[in-house]
Amino acid sequence: MANSGLQLLGFVMALLGWIALIAATIMPQWRMSSYAGDNIITAVAIYQGLWMSCVTQSTGQIQCKIYDSMLQLDAALQATRALMVVSLVIGVFGVAVSTMGMKCTKCGGDDKVKKARIAMTGGFVFLVAGLAALIACSWYGNQIIRDFYNPLTPVNTKYEFGAGVFIGWAGSLLVILGGALLACSCPRQTGQSKRPYPKGARTKAPSSGKEYV
Repeated sequence: MANSGLQLLGFVMALLGWIALIAATIMPQWRMSSYAGDNIITAVAIYQGLWMSCVTQSTGQIQCKIYDSMLQLDAALQATRALMVVSLVIGVFGVAVSTMGMKCTKCGGDDKVKKARIAMTGGFVFLVAGLAALIACSWYGNQIIRDFYNPLTPVNTKYEFGAGVFIGWAGSLLVILGGALLACSCPRQTGQSKRPYPKGARTKAPSSGKEYV
């Protein structure tokens, strides 16, 4: 059976990563205005996220606006938003299933083999959630790089990586690592099952040659 400490470590890592994915999905700093080249105006900073865009003045004033229409957004942003939401929903099931399979909980019965299989299933669910978030963050980051190095993109409309992308990457890696540790809870049968002797079978005592019925 898998070590309970290793199992608990995997669950904590996956849970922390899932919380980080929630924070990354909500925050608007997925990409920020770039000051490379001749774009040296630092009085205004523009941040764009999955759900809204914000403008920060040098005085500290922040103004945010939610996107008016989803159909007007580019394909990369729509795909990233969808994958992050799917990752969070799958993560809810991962938390529920893994909690039932943990050795330190009473859920799922007292059968250790059954609980280990439940924890292993929760680990695979976390792996799917982490991969979905990793694909989403990588897709969005690739779009930022392509737009930045595109010669047709105006200098004052170029963006760089924001904190949301990095938090999303870190959270997805934590979820994947935690899910991998939980997936290692594969039950192993230890020892061989002892079959009772049939009724009326004769056995021989180890110390004497006498037979007993």
